[in-house]
Amino acid sequence: MRDYTMWGPALIVTFLYGLLAVFGFDGARKDAINATLSNAIPIVLTTAVAMVISAFILGVVTHTLARQLGGDGAWQPTVGLSMLIMSLTDAPRLVFAMFFGGDATFVQMLGWATWVAGGALLTLMVGRSHDLPWPKALGASAIQLIALLSIVKLGTV
Repeated sequence: MRDYTMWGPALIVTFLYGLLAVFGFDGARKDAINATLSNAIPIVLTTAVAMVISAFILGVVTHTLARQLGGDGAWQPTVGLSMLIMSLTDAPRLVFAMFFGGDATFVQMLGWATWVAGGALLTLMVGRSHDLPWPKALGASAIQLIALLSIVKLGTV
């Protein structure tokens, strides 16, 4: 894990997640569906690019905090894997939010469950890639987890 940068899969998966993310938010979905095709395409593409940039920045912050807490891992695997973990763990919630809306109770419960699972995976990844004990790895992952909760998960509330 420490030797693989994961840039290709991280960028592709996060971009695809961003393309679909518009349809996971009730208001944005209505705006995109009701817009003309020439107006909807920029909305969807802008969201996808914004998700990639946001996930990249959050991964860099996670890596920087891990290094500040005594970690010794490289930044490329940490950032790439954190982008993948962020996108893939939220995918089940996003799929159901696209069809049932973000306000549905099941979608909210699934969002919390996937957030906890994402936190566990992110903590495990940071711990292993930086040789940190789990409390420090969780501390390094905290900003990314809080941002994911407030921007993506609670954005549907």
